[in-house]
Amino acid sequence: MRIPKRSIGLALALVAAMVSAQAQTLQKLVFSTDWLAEAEHGGYYQAQAEGIYRKYGLDVTIRMGGPQVNGLQLLAAGQIDIAMADALQVVSAVEQDVPVVAIAATFQKNPTVIIAHPGVRRLEDLKGKPIAIGSASNTTFWPWLRQQFGFTDAQKRPYGFSVQPFLAEPSLSQQGFVTSEPYSIEKGGIQPVVFLLADRGYPPYSETLVVTRSTLARKRDVLERFIRASAEGWRSYLAHPAPGNALIRKANPEMSDDLLAYGLRKLNEYGIVVNSDARKFGLLTMTDPRWQATFDFLHSAGLAKPGVDYARAYTLDLVKAVRVVP
Repeated sequence: MRIPKRSIGLALALVAAMVSAQAQTLQKLVFSTDWLAEAEHGGYYQAQAEGIYRKYGLDVTIRMGGPQVNGLQLLAAGQIDIAMADALQVVSAVEQDVPVVAIAATFQKNPTVIIAHPGVRRLEDLKGKPIAIGSASNTTFWPWLRQQFGFTDAQKRPYGFSVQPFLAEPSLSQQGFVTSEPYSIEKGGIQPVVFLLADRGYPPYSETLVVTRSTLARKRDVLERFIRASAEGWRSYLAHPAPGNALIRKANPEMSDDLLAYGLRKLNEYGIVVNSDARKFGLLTMTDPRWQATFDFLHSAGLAKPGVDYARAYTLDLVKAVRVVP
């Protein structure tokens, strides 16, 4: 049976109109990570690569962070919709009356570590020994180490974000992230001893997802879908990371396959993304007790300003509704 050309043309036009209408319904979001593309962002790139964002009606643009990128400033200026930031950065912004709020947390354990040379058995054994730390650490984990382990400022050595001083000096320890600096040290011929501070009680969340309060009010449903899609992306990435890694390498060609594999292995080994809370409440979850422990630490260390309502720094409403278990 011959179908009239006119009918074929009408059918094709209808299909094109349907596709166009579907594309128009996608909600655009611009999301900025906190650094150059790496395994630590894998779930978001996986959600992009596997079409999970589109499945939830989202057109997500992922922008890389970096040393010259301040995501919270871009957020406050309205240039992005969602920023990735450490919980303590969010608290600092709230202290300055910047109307931002954390809606989810990528890392259930903060990845900050102290790295020592072979032979060191306990973190406590580093008391009185030289430790290289960056200046920003003076208002993050260093006051916690002073409180918990009796470390003193006399131990501090400047940290230039290079492992070369560590490799050259057997008595020196240094700060780092569990997914990166130990890798470079191993490549330098030393098998380091790594102490994850979160496993010893350091409370702040890391890689939280942050929005302005106006965005939260206007795009609540869209943000909930973003959290759900991102959590599904993480569940997928932790199991088979190839699609996400391909996009990571495209965005950051200097990222090697070895480092991506190392980063993912450490995320799994230390339970950075999946811990007991994530298994119970879902990926990207947050809890009131963890945030309260963070505020308590800041108050006890003299890092919190009096009279600030720190509860404004986060909301559990969206992430509680998602519940994507690993």
